[in-house]
Amino acid sequence: MDNYSSPFDREVILVQNKTEKVSLKSFKEEIRATIDVERLITETKIILDVEETSVHRILEVGLIKIIGRAFDVNQFKSTLCISENVPKLKETFQSLTYDDNGFFAYDQSWICVTGSLPFLSQRLTGIICLANPVNFGDNAAEIRFIIMVLVPIREKGTKNAFETGRTFGTLFTSAEFRNNLLQAKKASDFLTIVRRRANDLLNGGNTLDRIYSVDPYAGDKIKLTFCKGISENFIRRAKFYLSDFVDGVKGPNTFRKTLATIFFLYFACILPCVAFGVLVDKTTNGLIDARRAIIGQAIGGLIFALFAGQPLVIIATTAPLCLFTKAVYEISQDFNVDFYTMFATVGLWNSFFVIIYALFDVSMVMKWCTRNTEEIFAIFIFFAFSVDALKDVVGNFREFYPGFGCNEPIVGYMINSSGQLIMNVGQSMETTNATLVNVTNLESFIYCRPQSCLLFVLLMLGTLWLALKLFEFNKTPYLGSTNREILSDYALPISVVIFSAIGSFLFSAIETEQFKFSESFTFKMASFDSLTPGSIVVAGGLGFALSLLFFMDQNISAALVNTPYNNLKKGSGYHLDLLIVGLLNAFTALTGLPWMHGILPHSPLHARSLADIEERVENGCVKQVVVYVRETRITGIIAHILIGLSLYLIPYPLTYIPVPVLDGLFLYCAFASLRGNSFYERFLLLITEQNSYPPNHYIRRSPQKYIHYFTFIQIAQLAILCFFGFFGSPYVQMAFPIVIALLIPIRHLIVPKIIPAKYLRAIDGYH
Repeated sequence: MDNYSSPFDREVILVQNKTEKVSLKSFKEEIRATIDVERLITETKIILDVEETSVHRILEVGLIKIIGRAFDVNQFKSTLCISENVPKLKETFQSLTYDDNGFFAYDQSWICVTGSLPFLSQRLTGIICLANPVNFGDNAAEIRFIIMVLVPIREKGTKNAFETGRTFGTLFTSAEFRNNLLQAKKASDFLTIVRRRANDLLNGGNTLDRIYSVDPYAGDKIKLTFCKGISENFIRRAKFYLSDFVDGVKGPNTFRKTLATIFFLYFACILPCVAFGVLVDKTTNGLIDARRAIIGQAIGGLIFALFAGQPLVIIATTAPLCLFTKAVYEISQDFNVDFYTMFATVGLWNSFFVIIYALFDVSMVMKWCTRNTEEIFAIFIFFAFSVDALKDVVGNFREFYPGFGCNEPIVGYMINSSGQLIMNVGQSMETTNATLVNVTNLESFIYCRPQSCLLFVLLMLGTLWLALKLFEFNKTPYLGSTNREILSDYALPISVVIFSAIGSFLFSAIETEQFKFSESFTFKMASFDSLTPGSIVVAGGLGFALSLLFFMDQNISAALVNTPYNNLKKGSGYHLDLLIVGLLNAFTALTGLPWMHGILPHSPLHARSLADIEERVENGCVKQVVVYVRETRITGIIAHILIGLSLYLIPYPLTYIPVPVLDGLFLYCAFASLRGNSFYERFLLLITEQNSYPPNHYIRRSPQKYIHYFTFIQIAQLAILCFFGFFGSPYVQMAFPIVIALLIPIRHLIVPKIIPAKYLRAIDGYH
């Protein structure tokens, strides 16, 4: 489904007794499967929410329900288990997932138990759904579903225990199917989901539940074509366009997930948008301000959500784009050219190059963009958000905290009978003849407000702490599972609202920094009368550098959304998305609205917010696996409509959101970008005791020294990226996009000379 995905293709097989590989049953071709499945589903007994934790007791509960009459429990146990006293099952089916490198993992959430008994006259089947995961032994540490298949010992071959177990095993290989079963509240709902799965397989559904198709551009050579990628993206995504809306409202828990994601996107997009708008307002002398930034975000985000090939990608302006805007303003002053004219010229050059990249399928080079590049860039985003937050803290302390730069460290003051202000400056008392008229006059004398600094830190760290705690709340035993998940889904909006209320109302006596908005807005189309040949050439150079930033940021954001971990089914739209971004930014450039492209970590967090997660135990480690993502346009569309409507919330209640709460949101996004980042995990290994290393795939398949070599190489690349990204001179920062692009050839030309290919594939591959 991807034109240049990482080489990853899942293959799911069945294993019997954990030793013998068994092919999946083809419901479309094997006639017995077609005949059997409806009869089996109709006759299967469903036992939901079983609270037992003992293997023997679970089997006994299942047998009582399935057989429905008096029987000798021990006789059945001796058939299903090695012995009556040992809870180890004899004949079982499970599924194995292989990738193209031969690495595999057991699906440990289900197991099919089979047995042939001489005293049965017909097949008996049942499915037990456990209330909580139960350990059934090796490679079955968190079983939620037990399928029990009991058949007469003389049953004919097409209906024996092996074939019946194979039928049920094929049904249960889909993680999305199992996740849907967990949402069923009644046995009838449970059977409806089973029937739907069987019908999908019968009608040619993908039995192997594969995620990524074979790469049509596989190989080392790249052949540029004209519009081939765009047309393929458009044709592939067009057939899913209606489902992009339907999938946002149908299915278990979908409405709750969709609503929570809309609020997450609203807060995660509008607050940084306002912050960057305030920043650009300062650097452009008010020519682009926060109000204009909100309008640009609403229009651009809405258009992209409606027409993009991958609607889970979120576009917005970023800190590097703010730096480019600042450079354009300074250069326009040097050339004595109107800012809007120079801004439009640079933006049009940028759009020209971006559209060329899209038309000629240049995004195919991203086939060489491995996790190395994606993870380095994600860590850079972590530092970018953290630096933005810390800059505000430092600036606040310099302005208001005694000893950090604020003038007149006033300890106290009093007003005498003549209306004069007597100030305690250090140890001496000084009298000023200024007559106090109101509080504003008083504040002009009192520069230092250490309480404001402390409240700033409290609100920022409090927002971060509460958001992280609520996000992880679904891992606690408190409240019900549904309530835990709701709190986790709404972690960010709840945190922003609570600490905004604390800052603006509970501590209303302490002044906090708040957003400032312009009084009005007018669209102003750029005029090109003041351009000179020199300014056009300089604008072209800036536009080309900017296009490289657009190309890398947009594609890396899309790659992290389309990662195999997210288990997406509808495919990507890299070329189409790049074309839409190019056209969209031509419009924003002409109208003086901020530029925008795909951003991190909002894009992968968007996909994660719409996902159902399954926890698995592999080699003693708990691993979160995405089993289903609701691939919908609804969240992006509604969130950006709300952002547009927020113009009516200016100045209130938006000004009730203090700046430190925004910084807490920045830090939350920074820490959220670390989840699942193997670069971060491998960095922690450098300070981790060796006997505490997790037994994950690269530790088991690569020597320790090569793992650390690769980590040090990434640290060096990250340091260079941070140097260019955070350097004080805007002209040095212009080289930042080129440095990002150089990460790809470094990975493929230099790193393989240090680390052998097979170990590099294990460390830097998708598993």
